[in-house]
Amino acid sequence: MRVHKLTFAALAVAAGLTLTACQNGEDGVAQDGPSSASAASNAPSGSAPSAAGGGSSSGSADQGGGKNSSTTGSNGKGTAAGTDKSAKCRTDELEITAIDATISGDANGTVAVELKSRANRDCTLSEYAGVDLKTSAGSISAKRTGEHPGPVVLKKATSVYFGVTYPVNGSGGSGVRVTGLVVTPPDETKSVTLAWPGAATLPVTEGAGSSVEVGPMGSAGQGG
Repeated sequence: MRVHKLTFAALAVAAGLTLTACQNGEDGVAQDGPSSASAASNAPSGSAPSAAGGGSSSGSADQGGGKNSSTTGSNGKGTAAGTDKSAKCRTDELEITAIDATISGDANGTVAVELKSRANRDCTLSEYAGVDLKTSAGSISAKRTGEHPGPVVLKKATSVYFGVTYPVNGSGGSGVRVTGLVVTPPDETKSVTLAWPGAATLPVTEGAGSSVEVGPMGSAGQGG
């Protein structure tokens, strides 16, 4: 009987150990389960800040690209990339000549003035040059015709022409002798004085005002 009691006692102890081991195993699984679930549930929230961070980084890159799409000059003002901002043509960058372009039968005489670019860049000429005729009676300033075709952009070695019209002296008298043509490019203060290629004299007129007119850039063609 004692042997049997010990056997039953040993079996009871073994059964208890087995039950405890099973419970520990279940506890382990239970602990691992919520831990894995917690890790899984935390993964999206963990990746969300990462995605947000990535979006922020991408946004910064885009903003940086936006800044790079314009250039900033020394004055701090941005200029869109690729935009052509041609500076005005300087007098010293232009070769200026004049020829007689009067058409037979016209009531008025015409002189065509050529401005040819010598600049190593594109440059801009606004609509009108300043024109004065030097005469025996003093200087005569040409009046603008009033047309507004807009500015002209000149590339190196290209030209633009404008016309100067004046009354022809048909009176038979000596008239007013023309001694020179003074041209001041648009937006410039430096002038050039050319030999006058037109008729030698203008008719004597009474009253104020000038009958000499200057057209805008492009108002005369090559050769007149």
